[in-house]
Formats: sequence, C-alpha cells, structure tokens
Amino acid sequence: MRLSNQTTGRLLAAPAAFYMSLFFVAPTAVLLVYSFWRAASYQIIPDFVFSNYLNALASALFWRVTGNAITIGLITAAATLILAIPVAYYLTYVRKSQAILYLVLITWFSSYLVRVYAWRTLLGTSGVLNTVLLQLGLVDAPVEALLFSRFAVAITLIHVYLPLCILLVASSLRDIKPELVEASRDLGTSQLGAFFRVVAPNAANGLIGAFMLTFILVAGDYVTPQMLGGPSGQTTGLLIADQFRKTGNWPLGAAQAFIMFALSILLYGAITLAGRWSGLLPGARRRQGAGA
Repeated sequence: MRLSNQTTGRLLAAPAAFYMSLFFVAPTAVLLVYSFWRAASYQIIPDFVFSNYLNALASALFWRVTGNAITIGLITAAATLILAIPVAYYLTYVRKSQAILYLVLITWFSSYLVRVYAWRTLLGTSGVLNTVLLQLGLVDAPVEALLFSRFAVAITLIHVYLPLCILLVASSLRDIKPELVEASRDLGTSQLGAFFRVVAPNAANGLIGAFMLTFILVAGDYVTPQMLGGPSGQTTGLLIADQFRKTGNWPLGAAQAFIMFALSILLYGAITLAGRWSGLLPGARRRQGAGA
C-alpha cells in the first residue's frame, strides 16, 4: 500500500513530536501547574493561588534582575547577529569555504565552562587585557570593572553563541538565490544595498529567529552570570535557579519562569510588528501590494 505524502510526513515527524511532547511539553505543563501551588517550609502544597505571580510582579529584585536579563539579552543578541551576518553572507554568496565553516564549528569543541573560565582569565585584574592596557600606559591601575559586570557577561555569551547564530543566519540566506543578488548588483546596487534591499527582506524571518533564539538562551543563562556577572550582571535564570536550589520555593520559581516566558513572547511580537511595519517581513509586502 502506497502512503500519501501527508501521511509519510506525519510518520516521519512522529518520533520528533513524541520526543518534544514527552521531554518539553509535559515538563512545561507540570511547571505551569506548580506555579499555582504554594510552598511552606520547603514543602510544596497543592493549591490554586495567584500569589506566586503577584509576589513576583511586586518584587523589586525580580524586576531589577529581569531588567538586567533583558538588557544583556538584547545587547548580546544584537551584537551576535551583527557579527554573524557578514560571515554568513560571505559563506553564502562570496565564497562557500568549508574551511571557514569548520573554523566556526571548531569553537564548539571546547567545553562551555572552559570558555567561561578563559574569559574570566582575560578580563581579570591580572588578566591579559589589563596587562596590555597597563603596558600601553592607557591606565594606571587594573580596571576592575571589566570583570563581574554586564560587559563580562555579554562578551562571554557573544563568544559562546556566535557560532550558532552564524549557522542559523547562513541557513536562512541559503534559501535566497544568488541570482537575485547578482541582478540587484547589475542594476547598480552596492553590495550593502543588495543586502538591505534583497537579502534582508527575504531572510527577515530567519534573522528574527536567530535574534530571538540567541536572546532567549542568553536571558535564561545562569552559569555565566553566576561566574562573571557580579551584582550588576545577574539574570532571571540565576534568580529562578536559586528559587529551586536554595529557597526550595518551586512554585515561585515556576511563576517567575512563566513571566519571563511571557515577556519573551511580547518581545518577539514587538519585533515582528516592527518588521511588518517597516516592510521587511514578506506578509507586509503582500498586504501593501494587495492594497495598491
């Protein structure tokens, strides 16, 4: 019996769908239930209350740390995307070099913690960067603000997630035929103009996806802020982890996690609306054409 393409597609997607449902959807649903329960003396009490969300929204510490997470996430995601676009553009339209791609991928061969400790060594008061600044006479004493700050967290996470962002951007650019870029160049558009007029509008969904994925990973990270952030570089991920590990207040931590989840959705919606308003997203161009 010959299966239809639709049935074949469902069968091929079934293992992945089952895996995601079992290890992502189900735990998320359990966490959502926990967010409406109560915690007392390290005991979780089944209930249905909104006090966890109200306490999180009324907490100045939560908003301060969330503001740090959003700020670091936006800065890191924007810088990572800006750095990733030229490399992905070069690999897609200028020279499809496997060597450069392998150099990008080889950075993942080192451990996450190794990279974090490497930046901690570079940015420390006795690190390479401070030593160079002292040798050049640019500073009279080591700059302590380089470490345990937003800057330290952001630059480390840019290094960690830049290879991933490059692959995501390159994947979105490969769907755009090089002939379109060459045609725009033949019409007198510069290389930069070809990107903004041809590549960016057609790859807008992929670029936004790369930005948002980087933002979510950065805003939820708690290892790097714990080791390099200090008081000014803490993120919501670290605060939520403390609710689960130290205070034992799982319901409050679950509520904080879902508030951060809602803020990420709002940010994604705002970026999508801005893309449609500016005409970068394909849907906006179709509506404009239909209206004309």
